[in-house]
Amino acid sequence: MSYHNPYTPPRKSATFDDYTLAEIRRAAATGIYDIRGAGTKRKVPHFDDLLFLGASISRYPLEGYREKCDTSVVLGTRFAKKPIHLKTPITIAGMSFGALSGNAKEALGRGATIAGTSTTTGDGGMTDEERGHSQILVYQYLPSRYGMNPKDLRRADAIEVVVGQGAKPGGGGMLLGQKISDRVANMRNLPKGIDQRSACRHPDWTGPDDLEIKIMELREITDWEKPIYVKVGGARPYYDTALAVKAGADVVVLDGMQGGTAATQDVFIEHVGMPILACIRPAVQALQDLGMHRKVQLIVSGGIRSGADVAKALALGADAVAIGTAALVALGDNDPRWEDEYRKLGTTAGAYDDWHEGRDPAGITTQDPELAARLDPIAAGRRLANYLKVMTLEAQTIARACGKNHLHNLEPEDLCALTMEAAAMAQIPLAGTSWYPGKGGF
Repeated sequence: MSYHNPYTPPRKSATFDDYTLAEIRRAAATGIYDIRGAGTKRKVPHFDDLLFLGASISRYPLEGYREKCDTSVVLGTRFAKKPIHLKTPITIAGMSFGALSGNAKEALGRGATIAGTSTTTGDGGMTDEERGHSQILVYQYLPSRYGMNPKDLRRADAIEVVVGQGAKPGGGGMLLGQKISDRVANMRNLPKGIDQRSACRHPDWTGPDDLEIKIMELREITDWEKPIYVKVGGARPYYDTALAVKAGADVVVLDGMQGGTAATQDVFIEHVGMPILACIRPAVQALQDLGMHRKVQLIVSGGIRSGADVAKALALGADAVAIGTAALVALGDNDPRWEDEYRKLGTTAGAYDDWHEGRDPAGITTQDPELAARLDPIAAGRRLANYLKVMTLEAQTIARACGKNHLHNLEPEDLCALTMEAAAMAQIPLAGTSWYPGKGGF
């Protein structure tokens, strides 16, 4: 005879929690894997696990209202005739027209221009609105080649060869048929209303030697004017960075697993790649070993949310950062004012990630004309510019507190770690010690 203890509540499994059980039932009922947008929802070591060591006696702080702290950055100084000059080291990551509405792409360009930084096309080609409202526009060259043509390569201010993305390194993206409007279909040379999946690798090269040839082709097409970026997902950052440099990249873009995506398999988002915190130091080490740190610029992305995150990334050795999800939130995505409509979709404002379905009440991740019209690109651009301004000021405040007159003068010595995991990943001493896992000795 079994006995139930009335004083002990039923205990659920940590391994088979409610979400896991629901996913098993969904898979059993449908026979298909789950597809969604946004980024990882699991908790991983991140910039919150690092703290700055402000100056006091052993270090001398700068007076915030009287002493300058520079935030400018120049990208593409290695080979390009026309490097990019930015007022802030915070750039806008690639998000395609198709995944985003035309108004959203225009708003990103407007906001970036006001802030004095760059925005990026994403998969799907360049729209005239985006080019017209972006003072500095980076053109993404992806395996799909959607919208790729020499004219737009020359119209861009830089070219980003996308090898991988943090949310899905080794995998391609998806754009479901309901988002392939007449205009999207025409730009991508696809049939309207039919699901498409982007390739996971470039069709005309299979390794770093071929990549070198491709970069040379792009330089010749653009008369060596444009900086050439190479973007990789955070998986093997030391070797990928080193090979990108040897292939001739001016800039390496490194995207961690907290980076978002318009749509891919949930199993990719949650189980492939590494946190950006674990990627930065190996990439910087590769640049240093090649004698190219600060000569080839490093942009990092994946979960950047605040000026503190920016300052920490730069202190670990990056030259700039890129934001994607945070930029969409600044435009108005996941805004609680649309909560009633999010609930009708079976979700809530803060959790909405069904970007691929094209029903975004905020008018950002949709091709529905009525929904897209809800987003005023001028007002949304101003919101993004305000957000970028605040992030830059926050990073400046921290740099001054550490006694630095340029954001790039921040260094690992300015940081300590709160957890063993963060200390090991960032190679930063655990708070109160001079040691991190793998260093040896206390």
